Amino acid sequence: MLEPEGENQGGAAGLETGGSSQTAASEAAGPGDLAGRISAFPHLPGIYMFRDTSGGILYIGKARDLRKRIGNYFRSGEAIDAKTRIMLSKAADLEYAVTSSEKEALLLEASLIKKHRPRYNVVLRDDKNYLSIRIDSRDPYPRLDIVRRFQKDGALYFGPYTSARAARDTLKYLHQLFPLRLCKGKKLLPRDRPCLNFSMGQCLGACAGKVSREDYMKMVEEVVLFLQGKTDTLQRQLKQRMQEAAQAQHFELAAFYRDRLRNVAATIEKQHVISDRFRDQDVLGIYQEEDRTELVVLFIRQGVHSGQRTFDLKEAKGEDRELISSFIQQYYYQGAFIPDEVIIPVSLDSETVLSEWLSDMKGKRVRIWAAMRGGRKHLLDMALTNARERSGSRRRWQKLDRALIESLGRLLKLPRTPERIACVDISNIQGQHAVGAVVVFESGRPDKNSYRRYRIRLKSEPDDPAMMAEVIGRLIENDPELTSKLDLLLLDGGKGQLNKIVALLDQLEISDTLPVASIAKEQEWDIGDKGKGLYEKIYLPGRKNPLFLHRYPDILHLLQRIRDEAHRFAITHYQNLHRNSLLTSALDGIPGIGPGRRQMLLQRFGSLDAIQEASVFELESAGLPQKVAQSVISVLSKAERGAILEDEKD
Repeated sequence: MLEPEGENQGGAAGLETGGSSQTAASEAAGPGDLAGRISAFPHLPGIYMFRDTSGGILYIGKARDLRKRIGNYFRSGEAIDAKTRIMLSKAADLEYAVTSSEKEALLLEASLIKKHRPRYNVVLRDDKNYLSIRIDSRDPYPRLDIVRRFQKDGALYFGPYTSARAARDTLKYLHQLFPLRLCKGKKLLPRDRPCLNFSMGQCLGACAGKVSREDYMKMVEEVVLFLQGKTDTLQRQLKQRMQEAAQAQHFELAAFYRDRLRNVAATIEKQHVISDRFRDQDVLGIYQEEDRTELVVLFIRQGVHSGQRTFDLKEAKGEDRELISSFIQQYYYQGAFIPDEVIIPVSLDSETVLSEWLSDMKGKRVRIWAAMRGGRKHLLDMALTNARERSGSRRRWQKLDRALIESLGRLLKLPRTPERIACVDISNIQGQHAVGAVVVFESGRPDKNSYRRYRIRLKSEPDDPAMMAEVIGRLIENDPELTSKLDLLLLDGGKGQLNKIVALLDQLEISDTLPVASIAKEQEWDIGDKGKGLYEKIYLPGRKNPLFLHRYPDILHLLQRIRDEAHRFAITHYQNLHRNSLLTSALDGIPGIGPGRRQMLLQRFGSLDAIQEASVFELESAGLPQKVAQSVISVLSKAERGAILEDEKD
């Protein structure tokens, strides 16, 4: 039975079964039996679920009228797509939950799809949100932040940026153009002397009283105008302030405004305006082929194309309106930026309720627009072209990847094509904070849902083969389903690691079902005896000499890419543990912080990062005396700088 999930359930009734429950395989109901239950469904809004013979959820849907919606699945005259026919053939049970409104049904459906991830729903596998820039004008001295989640907190958000580097480069440029404070915390801590950023011209020095709050807030206003795309207004303001400063013979200030005016003008020239409506728009383009569905979201911000995001909906099939409606629910439910308009290629049955839902979350009207002509239709055509091209590119990549892994299987003489390859790596310095990481590639592409990482428990001194054996042993024990689907286990190491793992697999009696190989960069004599050079060597069980793949660069690059991803994943985990260890030690050494206060701070703020970013006021509110709170901020800031330097050395 379905369990309500907090606030998103609203007033939903408990889940009921349309007729007697028949979930056991021996009593499984066929489509004809399910059709006979339609009369038991109410003419009320709610959600419904199809289950298979084992009780697993096949599909979750919502309806304004449950009886009418369910009836559409079983009417002989209705045209049903292939996906729905297959789903109905596997359906053994049907359940529903009544809600107080269609909007509530929409929220419940989105919540349950995210939780259960049914096979026949549109499921967004990548829940990651892109970076955006946040500024809260209500703060005494606002600062620019990079965030991944949009909160309904009254702050202004700008984005999203499809590249993390682009977001950080934009933030860096904004600080050069508008030198707002860089120090962390909502409350600005007073200083006798400003920090180095002030001397470099990247901060106004508000902490040392180098700028009045009035002038600081003028610059905040300029930043907001710039990010909102209201550059004409910004240029007029900058020009006016430059002239006023020149008339008052404040020539340095006039030059400051002049330089900023030039930089703003130069930035505007680089932007390509593709819409004259100058508002925030998301444009959805969808392209379906026999075996795939590609959906593209174009981000139009104040008339400028700021990027796009592509979704491979894999096996999702159905009418465009159904897929787009499901996509909108999940995409914005996950916390994505909500624009003023969502432009779609077809009208939706739930267009009104979706628009109301988005408007409620944004706090202002959001329109879902099925464009048929004009400038919006031009944007839709652009989105469709991108979706079509992306689908074609993905198909070509898959063919190349398939040929590559087939060649890898033949070269390594594997018993089957290595569709799923796992790579294991160990990261530590002299055995300290040792961690192991496992990454999985499927058909030559990362499968990040299958990544695993472990803290080494059994070894405290450097011993990579033993540490790797511990990681693989725990992987096999804790994730037998993941392990059973692997076609190749790749080790980042040489012959020592390989022999240790082969012995482990023999002991577990799975060496025949889990092929293993290792990759190591080692010295070897160059061709022509010109000296030694570094070569990638591939070691295989039962083979005395390693393989050299320099004659097969594509295969070698694939293995290197998998190995490097495992190394990145492992060392990131190691650095986090190392950094937290340094910060924890620093917290323990602060006068006035004992075990009780340390535990209280961790419970109140949740993490050391949150404690470090807290202001003196927030620490005082948590129960610390002012002097102790100031010491916490000072010591943790030094510990953070030390941790960064240590990470860079590692």
